[in-house]
Amino acid sequence: MSQNDLPTAQQLAELIRTTGAVIDPPLVKGWYAPFRETQSREGAELRADIAYGDDERQKLDVYLPTAEATGDNAKGRPLLLFVHGGGFVRGDRRERANVGLRFARAGFVTVLPSYRLGPKDHWPAGAQDIAAAWAWAYANAASLGADPERIYVAGESAGAAHVAAATLIQRLRPANVPAPRAAVLISGVYNVHLEKLARRQFGVPSPDPRNEAYFGSDFASYPSMSTVELVDSAPFPLLITWAELDPPQMQIQAGELFARLTTQHGFDPDIAVIANHNHLSQLEAINTVDDTLALKLLDFMQRR
Repeated sequence: MSQNDLPTAQQLAELIRTTGAVIDPPLVKGWYAPFRETQSREGAELRADIAYGDDERQKLDVYLPTAEATGDNAKGRPLLLFVHGGGFVRGDRRERANVGLRFARAGFVTVLPSYRLGPKDHWPAGAQDIAAAWAWAYANAASLGADPERIYVAGESAGAAHVAAATLIQRLRPANVPAPRAAVLISGVYNVHLEKLARRQFGVPSPDPRNEAYFGSDFASYPSMSTVELVDSAPFPLLITWAELDPPQMQIQAGELFARLTTQHGFDPDIAVIANHNHLSQLEAINTVDDTLALKLLDFMQRR
């Protein structure tokens, strides 16, 4: 497919706006599928299928910048650990190759892990896997040309839930690894107890095929698995984002996490609304004609 046959940014924006706040992976992936064939791969080298644990899901891909490092980066590039979403029950690192390519081209050693999923594995398996991948990144940073003191951890949707738990809950942090230089949480789940109590308002089906697969059906235990109730880490730089057309539960939980971190835990998080996007399109758009989310993340990370 030629560049002339690709949808324009305006056409994509009209599709997103008309469709509204829905989560429909096949539909949204279909909009951006043509870009998968033509997206830029220059400036990035892929090292694939590296094990960071014994489970078949505990593998990661590394996207290395190929341009010569200059300035401060000559002593070690920044490293971004980016965690895919998938509602706790699906998803794979290779679906976010566009993220790996985009941030490697921007000078970040970019590490994309897969992690264990429900219903086979339950909370806190996802957070434990992200902590393990983070520990792997820290231990291997120098050999990848990265600075172990400049590790950024980011995640989207379920991946944001795992990143939040792995960075904000001290007992889930990797041992002997310093706090992240900064973290980014994109449209995540941070209060599974709220999602259970507000299924009617949020339009969540019952039984919930996502949360019950990962958090289980012992609803009395949901507060003890809700990150907003468990924060005990010292403050570090943090960006919390949601899409303008995210479902209400993502927007409300982002606001709740921001409020609790600010008023109860001494954090000073940044917040951002990703305009003209829904839950999925904001990620699918990275490395295409619309760089809204990628530029927001780069601006935040490069200032820290």
